[in-house]
Amino acid sequence: MTRTRIRTRTSDAVSDQGETMSNIAETLDTLLKTDGATSAAIVDSSSGMLLGQAGSGLDLEVAAAGNTEVVRAKLKTIAALGLDDTIDDILITLTSQYHIIRPLAATPEVFIYLVLDSAKSNLALARINVKKADAALEL
Repeated sequence: MTRTRIRTRTSDAVSDQGETMSNIAETLDTLLKTDGATSAAIVDSSSGMLLGQAGSGLDLEVAAAGNTEVVRAKLKTIAALGLDDTIDDILITLTSQYHIIRPLAATPEVFIYLVLDSAKSNLALARINVKKADAALEL
């Protein structure tokens, strides 16, 4: 059984907070159904804090902070190059894992983070699932 933990911003209205928490939990649970998925998180890149996490195998607090730096560095590089573009997703391949980072289209300072066992996953399908989760997630 997978454990999902949720954090929300304290400025959210109480009624909205329950809906936000439910939406984040549903999104994470759906992402963990992806073949080979081991853990997933929703991260606020303005602070590096987890808004929600699910799965096991990694310290997602450390991963959230580190991947926030990855996203910030890429955004800085895009700006330095004068590109009028946005990040669809960032893929990090390790010897045994894939890490997918996708800033939300509606809220780019928040990103989805999905970790997959590379031997058990289909990377193309995983990227499609993360894109679908982006479209469905309402904060």
